[in-house]
Amino acid sequence: MKALRWHAARDLRLSNVELQAPGVGQVELQVAYCGICGSDLHEYQDGPHSIPQTEPHPLSGCRAPLTLGHEFCGVISAIGAGVTSLEIGDRVAVEPEYRCGECRYCREGSYNLCESMGFIGLMGDGGFAERALVPAYMLHRLPDGVSLRQAAVLEPAAVALHALRRSSLTPGDRCVVFGLGPIGLLLIMLARLRGVVDITAVDISPERLALAGEFGASRAIDAREGDLAAAQLQEGAAPDCVFEAAGSQTSLNAALTCLRKGGKLVLVGLMGEIRLDAFDLVNRELSLIGSVGYRDVYPELIALLADGSLDLARAVTRSVSLEHAVEHGFEALLSDKSQIKILVNPNPALANA
Repeated sequence: MKALRWHAARDLRLSNVELQAPGVGQVELQVAYCGICGSDLHEYQDGPHSIPQTEPHPLSGCRAPLTLGHEFCGVISAIGAGVTSLEIGDRVAVEPEYRCGECRYCREGSYNLCESMGFIGLMGDGGFAERALVPAYMLHRLPDGVSLRQAAVLEPAAVALHALRRSSLTPGDRCVVFGLGPIGLLLIMLARLRGVVDITAVDISPERLALAGEFGASRAIDAREGDLAAAQLQEGAAPDCVFEAAGSQTSLNAALTCLRKGGKLVLVGLMGEIRLDAFDLVNRELSLIGSVGYRDVYPELIALLADGSLDLARAVTRSVSLEHAVEHGFEALLSDKSQIKILVNPNPALANA
């Protein structure tokens, strides 16, 4: 089968690889769609960041080179021993977090904090391939009314929904979202669906700012305007909650500055060391909350798709073949800010399944 393999930064190779039969607790999928995530872009641009190099991941047993892609869905084509809840032909979405099931966090139900946590497609072979082997515990069967194109966006939506749950945001609250990549835009969409109407979107991309209203933002602020942007953030009542989804020190500073006393800042974007004014943090009793991955959110999202309350396909701007994934997928996302979510379609016959 064909698979897009990461060997090093700027070195993704479309290769022919042999896929073994599914083992105990595993399922083989024909991949319908796999979204290109910001994490995939980072690995492509200047990785490795998460990809194991010398020691294999303890749960996947994989190290580089490996097949990228963790935002994927497909149709079950083979089932390993011990899998009784799924059948060949089932259409499924992948919740791509590895979990050991034995550490204290898994036993508590916080499997996104598993001591061996990782993601298929980053720490193990993933979905930029015609077929993929997946642990059965990662799979969610899709209702007939939910398309695979919608299901391909469930993973970033899960990141957004988990962050919303961590925030305790409620109708009537005011919020600001810094960073209008797929996660930021989905945060806005899901916050609006929860009944939050005062939502400010902040970014430096005119293309992304133009999309903010379509996803439910009540206003958009261009962060490039400096003092003017800061003044706009201070207009009216200060927000109850801010989501930092840009992953930059500059947006973090602005996020903390605009929060009301007792407000919450939820960190969703990935960045390294940061600087904080701890005096201000304590004096205004601000809460700094981390949010990683997701847990127990896929059923809610799938139900929202099934009843028509949520349309995740709005985030999809392009679908490309596996053969053109680098040129028209990865490179397009790096150069064209009007692109939001690009899906790779390894099996064209499943495009409308």
